Amino acid sequence: MTTLFLLLALIATASWITSTVTLRMKALERRSEQLERRLGLVLDHFGIEEPESAGLADVRELVRAGRTIEAIRVHRRVTGSGLAEAKQAVDALTAAPAGPAQ
Repeated sequence: MTTLFLLLALIATASWITSTVTLRMKALERRSEQLERRLGLVLDHFGIEEPESAGLADVRELVRAGRTIEAIRVHRRVTGSGLAEAKQAVDALTAAPAGPAQ
């Protein structure tokens, strides 16, 4: 009986900690999104463009050369993004019309 009580108490405590951490993470995510929006407004107000990562030019070159998989690998390495995010970014570059070379 005591073991069952202790097990239930442990499960309840773990659930409480998990829910508390989850709520805190959501609050931090909302705050981060607010700060990113505000920073975007400030940058727009002053006409400042966010600098592009140095390796993204390499990604564009690989896309132009038709080397999509390698472009995804380089994008992940340069940006630290996940596979799905990198694939979406490279697909967007593939679908975008070729602009002037920089």
